[in-house]
Amino acid sequence: MTGQVVTRFAPSPTGYLHIGGARTALFNWLYARGRGGKFLLRIEDTDRERSTPEATTAILQGLNWLGLDHDGEVVSQFEGAKRHAEVALQLLDEGKAYKCFATQDEIAAFRDEARAAGKSTHYRSPWRDADAATHPDAPYVIRIKAPREGSTVIRDQVQGDVTIRNEQLDDMILLRSDGTPVYMLAVVVDDHDMGVTHVIRGDDHLNNAARQMMIYEAMGWDLPVYAHIPLIHGADGKKLSKRHGALGAQEYQAMGYPAAGMRNYLARLGWSHGDDEFFTDAQAKDWFDLDGIGKSPARFDTKKLENICGQHNAVSDDAALLQEIVSYLEAADQPALSEPQTVLLRDALYCLKDRAKTFPDLLEKAHFALTSRPIEVEAKAAKNLDSVSRGILNDLTPQLQNASWTREGLEAVTSSYCEANEIKFGKMAGPLRAALAGRAATPSVFDMMLVLGREESLARLTDAAKDDVTE
Repeated sequence: MTGQVVTRFAPSPTGYLHIGGARTALFNWLYARGRGGKFLLRIEDTDRERSTPEATTAILQGLNWLGLDHDGEVVSQFEGAKRHAEVALQLLDEGKAYKCFATQDEIAAFRDEARAAGKSTHYRSPWRDADAATHPDAPYVIRIKAPREGSTVIRDQVQGDVTIRNEQLDDMILLRSDGTPVYMLAVVVDDHDMGVTHVIRGDDHLNNAARQMMIYEAMGWDLPVYAHIPLIHGADGKKLSKRHGALGAQEYQAMGYPAAGMRNYLARLGWSHGDDEFFTDAQAKDWFDLDGIGKSPARFDTKKLENICGQHNAVSDDAALLQEIVSYLEAADQPALSEPQTVLLRDALYCLKDRAKTFPDLLEKAHFALTSRPIEVEAKAAKNLDSVSRGILNDLTPQLQNASWTREGLEAVTSSYCEANEIKFGKMAGPLRAALAGRAATPSVFDMMLVLGREESLARLTDAAKDDVTE
């Protein structure tokens, strides 16, 4: 196929952005962006009873969090109803569709008889070839004339050639008796009018392709390239559902997963490029192709997701990482950082981000920078502030006051103190951690002192050296 690649993501606004839908959007985005093409967004809101503005907002927010930007305006399928109906009426005028006056009772009776006879229950309307002069003055639907002989072949880039016997296709309804178009018609018309060249979607839509192809062929339109991707399963091999945990993209944002890590993991979920597990957006755009998508369902593995996210945190730009943490706190309905906390967290990221898989994990490690005096000391850390340890802090603090506030300077002072008092650094590290952070497990004491600065560090050490340690 020549010309610009155009893909689309077309969710129904009946709920949140499902993680499976997010992966479908990602695959479409990668395929288009990697080829200088367009990635379009269409909201399939024809089901007016179930579609809600809140769901549309949730979908847009989920895509925004994942960084999947789209081209042009968001298309509403419902607003194109007039255009969809025009196509059905054109096919009717050209004799490629017909008016069917069959009632629901007649259709039900036909299917009961077919079922009893062991035949196909696809409705065979007596109105398909009826003379217009015999048409009654009664409600009718417009049906397309499906081919009755031969086969339809779906040339799928993932599933391979899929052959459907045309006798299995029914004369699909295009327009209901109230004149409203059906979803199957709307999808085809919208994809054609939007110039979509590649339809990349879940394989639960595979059977729809043969029926939609009837409309393309009846209108004389070029078929898009089809790629039906397997669904995502849980670790137990069953279709991903609520029993496996979070399902919505925004739930993962609220749990503190970085967007870059989620993109990387979702891209790798069902698609591969050799043995590469960790990669950047630029690499994913360059590498992604349809022939790398497997036919078998992928299994969602939270541990692998966390591992990938940890690697992305480690290489993230500090300013971008800080901004994403701010967004996470808002999404998780957590208190926002104060300006002093923001500054300290920014300065501390260099010693935090390479060991944190999620933002809650990172913020826990950043406790020393986010807390304030008087420092609340947890029970485990308080054990390191006995009278001997407080004596060490009392002796060490004056020496640190005159130290060069660099890693080398701080290490030199503490090393000299240990040597002079014939103690190992480990004997000093526990009290320093308790004094600076109130915790037993912290980043390096030198990193904490460098981030906090001379004045705050010495104030915390002085407080901890007193007898009235807060627990």
